[in-house]
Amino acid sequence: MENHTMDDMDWAIARELQQDARLSYSEVSRRVHLSAPAVAERVRRLEDAGIITGYHAHVESSKVGWAVPAFIRMSCFGPRCLLNNPQVKDWPGVREIHRITGDECCILKIETASIQEFQTLIDRLSGYGRPTSTMVLATYLDWHPVTPVRPVEE
Repeated sequence: MENHTMDDMDWAIARELQQDARLSYSEVSRRVHLSAPAVAERVRRLEDAGIITGYHAHVESSKVGWAVPAFIRMSCFGPRCLLNNPQVKDWPGVREIHRITGDECCILKIETASIQEFQTLIDRLSGYGRPTSTMVLATYLDWHPVTPVRPVEE
C-alpha cells in the first residue's frame, strides 16, 4: 500500500472535513483560505488516493438501543478461522474486526442490545474457536481525528 504525501493544505482540509463532513466546499474554502474549486479538486484527489474513504454521521449507539459494548478476542486458526467467513461483518452487533498478533487471531468490537444477545453472539462465535470477551464499562475516547505523523523526538 503506497502512502500519499499530504501537504499542509491537504491536512487543513482533512481536519475540517473530519470535524464536520457536511461542510460545503465553499465553507471549507473560507476556513482554509483556498478557492472552492481548488478545495474540490484536492478532496477529489484525496478520495482517489483512498485517504478519504467516506462521509459518515456519528450515531451514539447507546442512545439507540445498542447498550452492551464489548471487545471479543478470538483464538481460531486454519480453515475454521472466523476471518475466513466474509458474512461475519454483516452479523448484527459486529462493529469492527481486526486481525491481530499474539495468541489470538482477531479482535472484534461489538455492541448488542442486551446481555441475552451478547450471549447469543458469544455462542455463535464459539463455533469458530475460543472467544474471550471484555465488557466496556465506559468509553473515554471513542473517536479522534487523524493527524499528520510526526517524527519521534529523541
